Amino acid sequence: MSERLQKAIANAGVASRRKAEKLIAAGHVTVNGETVTAMGVQVTPQDAVEVDGVPLTTEQKVYYLLYKPRGVVTTAHDDKGRKTVVDLLTGVTERVYPVGRLDYDASGLLLLTNDGELANGLMHPSFQIDKTYVARVKGIPVGEQLKRLEKGIVLDGKKTRPAKVKVIRTEQAKNYSIIQITIHEGWHHQVKRMFAAVGLPVDKLSREKYAFLDLSGLSAGEYRSLRTHEVRGLYDLLETRGESVDN
Repeated sequence: MSERLQKAIANAGVASRRKAEKLIAAGHVTVNGETVTAMGVQVTPQDAVEVDGVPLTTEQKVYYLLYKPRGVVTTAHDDKGRKTVVDLLTGVTERVYPVGRLDYDASGLLLLTNDGELANGLMHPSFQIDKTYVARVKGIPVGEQLKRLEKGIVLDGKKTRPAKVKVIRTEQAKNYSIIQITIHEGWHHQVKRMFAAVGLPVDKLSREKYAFLDLSGLSAGEYRSLRTHEVRGLYDLLETRGESVDN
């Protein structure tokens, strides 16, 4: 059975499919000793695939839920020597990578896995996976600001999908508010930029939920393996959303 080269790399746990495509284009991948830079090349288990001279091996699929603390980079490696989310997974021997990202100064729920198929599906905008954040913002929101967030904000010429917004608490004397927002995309600095666009700059940000998963039982810096029913639930969610997209 054959599959696309970038998918084979992702399924081997080397990188996400998107990153695998970049590795291929940059000439880091060989198939049967020949460098491949074109997309769409089909490979089989009998083909010898190497990334930077390291042969692909099929790892057991693993899934982790991390409570990312602030001041940690959401990447597997950092050329500036900063602590990464992978550094926090002590004892994990598989090559895992984060599903999406969280800002350096943000905290909260982050998934890491070597399952390229699941990671690629969760990050694809068509599936509209719910991501719920809690933000501490400067100012006290008024109805018009909340409505703009709910309807979507134009960022770099593109409008965000409608969001769910809930004011948790306001502190008139200190002029700040705690607001919960649920979005579907994962654009760069998206939540901060959305709040800034309506005049409510973010002081502090945390992702509290991802799909049906939350941070129950974890403190900042801690992680746990996903349970079998949770992994199955994520795949079921993608299948359901995929059917909605197709229809």
